[in-house]
Amino acid sequence: MYLIFLSKDILGSTIKKANLDFKSNQLAMLFNIIIGLFVIGITVIIQGYGTNFWLHHIEDTYGKLTDIRFNKQSSKLLIFTSFFLLILHFIESAIWAFTFYLLPGITEFESLEKAIYFSLVTFTTLGYGEITISSTNRILAGFEAINGILLIGWSTAFMFSVVQYIWKREFKKEDQ
Repeated sequence: MYLIFLSKDILGSTIKKANLDFKSNQLAMLFNIIIGLFVIGITVIIQGYGTNFWLHHIEDTYGKLTDIRFNKQSSKLLIFTSFFLLILHFIESAIWAFTFYLLPGITEFESLEKAIYFSLVTFTTLGYGEITISSTNRILAGFEAINGILLIGWSTAFMFSVVQYIWKREFKKEDQ
């Protein structure tokens, strides 16, 4: 009889501990979701302001020119646009890297270089897998991948709009 009471007592304390662990895991997940959404918000703002800045730069620099063809000048525009977008993505990925590096629950990154590497691989959705996050913060890697897909897609659409800008000016020149 004593054994039954002892096992009930052990089982009860195990269930209570599991319930506390479950609640703390839920809070940790909620905390990570809030952090993930906050970082996504920051990167979307950077992407929005960055592409808006570059759009105005293109308009100011190339808007007055009617003789823009797929030549040296239009090639330069495409190259500088791609460099600018790559820099934006690196900054956005670095923000994620700093988030991973500074969160106390993540111990996989001994150096900022490893955090940046992991972040770039995750942001671009390459996902090599030699570095993974084993803590409850691993949900943030999924958020970063989703964020990377959205922002890289945005940049792809923006690059296409720059190409359309060049084509529109070229066709306008041919019609005259």
